[in-house]
Amino acid sequence: MIVLFPAGDVAVQQRDLLGFATLLMLVVVIPVIVMAIVFSRKYSARRGGHNYDPHFDHSTGLELVIWSIPLLIITIIGAVTWRSTHLLDPFRPLDRIAPGKPLPPGTKHFEVQVVAMDWKWLFIYPEQGIATVNELALPVNVPVRFSMTSTSQFNTFYAPTMAGMIYVMPGMDAKLHAVLNKPVESFGYSGNYTGRGYSDMRFALHGLPPAQFNEWVARVKARGGLLQAANYIQLEKPSEKVPMMRFGAVSPGLYSRILNRCVEAGKPCVADVMMHDMMRGGSGVPQNRGGMPLNGQKPVPALQKAPEDKGSGPNVTKPEKPGSPPGQLKPGDQRNRDMSSLSPLSIPGARSAARSV
Repeated sequence: MIVLFPAGDVAVQQRDLLGFATLLMLVVVIPVIVMAIVFSRKYSARRGGHNYDPHFDHSTGLELVIWSIPLLIITIIGAVTWRSTHLLDPFRPLDRIAPGKPLPPGTKHFEVQVVAMDWKWLFIYPEQGIATVNELALPVNVPVRFSMTSTSQFNTFYAPTMAGMIYVMPGMDAKLHAVLNKPVESFGYSGNYTGRGYSDMRFALHGLPPAQFNEWVARVKARGGLLQAANYIQLEKPSEKVPMMRFGAVSPGLYSRILNRCVEAGKPCVADVMMHDMMRGGSGVPQNRGGMPLNGQKPVPALQKAPEDKGSGPNVTKPEKPGSPPGQLKPGDQRNRDMSSLSPLSIPGARSAARSV
């Protein structure tokens, strides 16, 4: 029901589009249902008295009705969908607050940075310098621009009363523009299955008048606590049913480091690796999301090494005698059987580690 009674202009337009498409399709569905009932009663064997024409196979009038109406409906839905796809593009900045309320030129969007984690949501307010976990508060009638990424999995951000779904993934900076037009207490969640903690990956959504939102920001700041690289690394670890958390200060540039996967000290950022590659004449597309190694050069694959660098090992399948023809082996010799994939792991602790993964 929250989809049918939204609190934001973007969600209202999506609701209206859904209703229009449903009503248009009912133009076909309802007559078919009615005719199925009427025809089955009128031409039933029990009623009798109707002509039977076994040679009937075509009616131009029926063909026109059967094909023209669905074609017309598809044309209308296609035109509306094409228009709304561009109008409601999540990356497109808003041009209105509500119907009849265009956005004044030069209006600045309210910035919120979102990080989908396992299994919780991190919200960073860069202009206010605060952060929350599983709690999102927004001022009413203020256009909002969300910048979103994920730490480890392909995820989905969905606040149904405000806007539609947007997919996020590690290393990608997705955008979503939305607005709340009235005070509301609602929720949001992940719309993409991500494992055992998925069902509880929800957050509270508060739509507050500007004055109350400023009071909320002041309370978060007064609570204290600094979100920086050290405790973010602990926060990023998978956890379930995480309660709401608030941080009164945030380390500058934390979202950028999360996006570029370089929160850990000394780890190069993906953007820097790409720039380094472009300066060396490369494409600028990172081949390894983990970045360059902290020490030494980039490792060379075995197939690209020189023959003298590859080394050699014992050939367990060579013929028994040097003078014997190739292919004469000992089929039953244990050395000729590589059963490593079926044998137990020999590394201490490897079995338990494999089970835990």
